[in-house]
Amino acid sequence: MALVLSGDGTVTGLAVGGLPDGTVDAGTLATNSVDSAELIDGAVDDSHIGALTASKLSGTVAAARMPAGSVLQVVNAIYSTDKQTTSASPQDTGLTAAITPSSTSSKILVVLSQNGVFKHTGNAATAVTLKLYKGSSNIGTFGTNSAINYHVTNYAEIGTVSFNYLDSPSTTSATTYKTTYNSTVNGQTVQVQRGSAISSMTLMEIQG
Repeated sequence: MALVLSGDGTVTGLAVGGLPDGTVDAGTLATNSVDSAELIDGAVDDSHIGALTASKLSGTVAAARMPAGSVLQVVNAIYSTDKQTTSASPQDTGLTAAITPSSTSSKILVVLSQNGVFKHTGNAATAVTLKLYKGSSNIGTFGTNSAINYHVTNYAEIGTVSFNYLDSPSTTSATTYKTTYNSTVNGQTVQVQRGSAISSMTLMEIQG
């Protein structure tokens, strides 16, 4: 088709790629005449990004840029209501916290301080067992062997029991952790948060 220049200034008959390379420069393009649809995928690389505001960052961008072992988020919970039981079955201490991992490769560091642990009877040996649960699953006890049993006679305060646990939940769904306690020997009364002592749980998401 022949190239035709009309009287109104329009050109017809020009094939795609008909202009010599370098003919169209920045000054030739009208302002705001090129949108994202005309850009080739991957055309804008790091060297051509002048600035990126914090408001443009969301989701897992921060996690993807941080090295393994970095703390991505922290959740803390405290509980101070005095509780007691004679049951041999695990009972909730009331201390619980939930965290939503940003990646399935993340680990969760659980830091516990269970306070006001007390044996509450006279002249009979008893024990209290403390456990850590994830959802409905027992994932750890506060000590070695099958449980940590504090055997005491008369009225005796055990006080504070600390425990750290590194979990790999492999999920991006909300994950709940809690502690339980129960009487282990002779069905005697045991307590946690005695005297409204504050127990605490801290959950830290660690970059995998």
